[in-house]
Amino acid sequence: MTDSILFDAPGPRARARHRIGGVVGGLVVLAFLAFALWKLGEKGQLQADKWKPFIGVSVNDIDANLWVDYIVPGLLNTLKAAAISIVLALVFGLVFGISRMSHVAVVRWVCTVVIELFRSVPVLVMMIAAFYYFSFNNVFVSDVNALAAVVTGLTLYNGSVVAELLRSGVASLPRGQSEAGLTIGLTSGQTLRQIELPQAVTAMLPALVGQLVVVLKDTALGQIITYPELLNTYQQIGSTWSNIVPAMFVIALIFIGINYTLSVVAGRVERRLRGRGRATVKRVGGVGGGGAVPPLVLERAPTRSA
Repeated sequence: MTDSILFDAPGPRARARHRIGGVVGGLVVLAFLAFALWKLGEKGQLQADKWKPFIGVSVNDIDANLWVDYIVPGLLNTLKAAAISIVLALVFGLVFGISRMSHVAVVRWVCTVVIELFRSVPVLVMMIAAFYYFSFNNVFVSDVNALAAVVTGLTLYNGSVVAELLRSGVASLPRGQSEAGLTIGLTSGQTLRQIELPQAVTAMLPALVGQLVVVLKDTALGQIITYPELLNTYQQIGSTWSNIVPAMFVIALIFIGINYTLSVVAGRVERRLRGRGRATVKRVGGVGGGGAVPPLVLERAPTRSA
């Protein structure tokens, strides 16, 4: 076993202690889950009739009003806030990411301060601040204040992360890319926009897609400012049908399904991009006279259309 960079590899006794600690920790977690299920059973939250409005044995057991009036509108509100925030975050990240790489010192420093500021402030703090600002100054109609606050917080934070991803992608490119653009007569800005930025976006696309998954999950923070998103509906369902625990389980499964789907998409995008540009080995011609072996030629794998 090779040694780690940060610490020495554990020996037999240390590995045995780690295994014992893992087993004990697992037993503690199982005991806690068993105790929680037992207490929920005492409260009657695990009874079959509490789950019938969601997943009844027959169609007649399922309460259509629960889905039509609560879950579906909450899901649509979640997707709406996420979609608007994703578009605005991409625009914000593109503008400030390019501006941070500007050769004008004032523009570069201003964009750096903005990006680092919004990356450091928690999303929930920005949502609450935006909500009170919009409410006290009548910026939007009262029904739109919560949505606008959620979108503002998600856009500022995730847009700053996207800007930093783009900057990191450009910085990771070989220096020859910019030198080639300058050699053919392009300006520094043209080289950045036409040569470096497209390659950086392609290289950082998996990370960008992964960050957009975070946008969807963070819409649940809108519950604090009374935005009627999906997580906010479990309280209304629990107060109406007295099944708050089943409601939380069902809503959690919906979130898991959506986020897992987006994660699968991100993984496929990463594998697709990783497979581009791979070289394949091909022999030219057949075996010649005397058993001579033909030379090997490297061919670029054909680029698949998006």
